[in-house]
Order: sequence, then structure tokens, then C-alpha cells
Amino acid sequence: MTLVTLVFGGKATDRERAIAAAAGLSNTAIVEGLPAGEAALEQLTTGFDLDVFRIAAGCPCCSGNLTIRVTLNRALRRRPNRLFLSLSNSAHKEKVRHFLQEPPYLALLELSTDINCD
Repeated sequence: MTLVTLVFGGKATDRERAIAAAAGLSNTAIVEGLPAGEAALEQLTTGFDLDVFRIAAGCPCCSGNLTIRVTLNRALRRRPNRLFLSLSNSAHKEKVRHFLQEPPYLALLELSTDINCD
């Protein structure tokens, strides 16, 4: 079972720093957009075992879930111990949590405490 942490709010750089601070071995991050055109998370986690998947900016639950489903399925094939899902804000956090608790993800994921970067 993969432990999932939602990381939301604040600036993109703040979210990426929070992920880097919490990351350990065999982790994956799905990150919405690029902060100021930089891939800061990759620079902050040099030497870590962290796979980073970037998706276009925009709410994953409002864009029909296709992008997040494909990316999530790819990420889960690697069987990470922990998955960070970075969202630009908390407006639809509960919808995203609900999505992650439906089949097939219900059997694959365990939701943890969120990280709020506001």
C-alpha cells in the first residue's frame, strides 16, 4: 500500500520544498506545473530516490481526471512507498481525496495527513 500525502497552497516553490523535506526512500511526487519555470524539486532532491511526474497546471478533479489517472497509474507501477500529490490550492482537496478513495485506488493507496503550505 502506498501512503499518499496531499501538498497544497502557498507558492509552487514552497510546496516543492515541503516535499523535498519530507521525502525519503522510494518516493514519488506528482506535481502540478512548474514553479517560475524551474524544476526546483529535482534540484532540491539530488541524491534522493524520488521520481517526479509533472502535470499541466489546473485542477485534476475538474479536468476530467484523465491526466491524473494516467499519471497516477504510471507512478503506481513503480510501487513507491510514499506518493506526494502537489495541488496549487485546497479548493477541491476533498474531491481529490474522494477520488483517491474510490476503486481501483482504494486498494492501493492510504491517505496520510496533508501538508498545508499556506
